[in-house]
Amino acid sequence: MGLNFFGPTNRRLAILIAALLAMPVAVFAQDDPRVIPPPKAQKKLPEAPTKLPKVPADRTRGLDFLFGALKAAPDEDSARHVEARIWALWLQTPSDTAALLMVRAKAALDAQNVDVALKLLDAVIKLRPDYVEAWNRRATIYYLKNDYVRSLGDLQQVLTREPRHFGALAGVGMIMQDMGDDKRALDAFRKALAVDPYLEKVPQIVKQLTEKVEGRDI
Repeated sequence: MGLNFFGPTNRRLAILIAALLAMPVAVFAQDDPRVIPPPKAQKKLPEAPTKLPKVPADRTRGLDFLFGALKAAPDEDSARHVEARIWALWLQTPSDTAALLMVRAKAALDAQNVDVALKLLDAVIKLRPDYVEAWNRRATIYYLKNDYVRSLGDLQQVLTREPRHFGALAGVGMIMQDMGDDKRALDAFRKALAVDPYLEKVPQIVKQLTEKVEGRDI
């Protein structure tokens, strides 16, 4: 079902989206004092790799098959290939407008223009509230801004729609760890590994947290 742009709320959304899409690319590259804090610049929540394969449009059946393949992957290289296909499916959207807004949001984030990136992602979420990667991207920005409450809220929206989202599960673990709650961090990381046994860096983190929370085996 398409949006009814004649209602006042959707009319405002349509105007906002039109304004955001009309922004020149130069806006994303300009200097902005409200940038991502430097200490967190190299620490992001798990996200899709830069290059993704082309995948068929059958999301549900494709994801079920790929998650089975991911759990049964014989080695790390095989797991990485499956991970990339899953991310590619997650990033798919039937809305060309949402897709374009996502591209612009990434450009804004790469340029550390956080306010623009947030406005773009807000628009995507209003347009397509079922689109998990918009929630996931916004959670990353909130995390980089040290706004853990909002980041966790968005990650919960992701996991409500896709409980197998290993990136969101690992993201919860990272936030809990930053907050000093090692027990909940360990629980989240273990859930992520149950979905993706080869998730980058997570097996080592789980080992360290297990020793810290539960102690070493005698």
